[in-house]
Amino acid sequence: MGVVLEVWVAHERDVPGAVDGGADRLHLTAPGERSPEITTVSAVCRDTDLPVFVLLRLSDSWTTTGGELSRLVGLAEDYLAVGASGVSFGFLDADLEIDTEVCSQLAQRLPNVPWTFHRAVDDTLEPRRAWRSLLALAERTSLVNVRSAGSPRGMGDGYDDLLATSESDPAVARLLMPGAGLRAEHVPWLVRTGVRAFHLGPQLRPGGSSKAYVDAALTRSWRLLLDDAMERI
Repeated sequence: MGVVLEVWVAHERDVPGAVDGGADRLHLTAPGERSPEITTVSAVCRDTDLPVFVLLRLSDSWTTTGGELSRLVGLAEDYLAVGASGVSFGFLDADLEIDTEVCSQLAQRLPNVPWTFHRAVDDTLEPRRAWRSLLALAERTSLVNVRSAGSPRGMGDGYDDLLATSESDPAVARLLMPGAGLRAEHVPWLVRTGVRAFHLGPQLRPGGSSKAYVDAALTRSWRLLLDDAMERI
């Protein structure tokens, strides 16, 4: 089994660079890490056979309400109807712990739909407890990865903690998908702990600009890096 390369896309014009560069999965969001318009989802899905996971997030907050839950389910159903393969979401409760009730309800109302837990885990107060909750969610839902940088400020601050978390439990390593500030030198160490999925965004755009489209050559360089790290273990 190889390493999954998930690429952030925001527009159908991002698709060629991701596909030609060797991406395995696309993560589609609107600017500001919100849920995208259905027309964008449809256009992206038309342009690729790769799995497309779409973000379910209506505001800047990591919390949600019962009223929003029905809206999120409706959005997800619309996204799936136009070709999305899965979804991405992640919610915390008022105590900044994983909101297992909301996440479970949302996953159960989308039966057998694969999903990834978004970066909300980095804002929890007790990461070890958060990971126990996430492992339990993975056992009873179709959760496939948890995206984390080890810190709300990104991997520049969170890498050491993220590596230690991955080393602490093989089940965590299998679920973990590092992202947000990932650097090339991080990859070999994380792969050695058992990490098998990585999320890349600005690294694949010229100048790291969100206004630039995903570049095939940059994506290919990361694809080769990930494959080389796997070959060396």
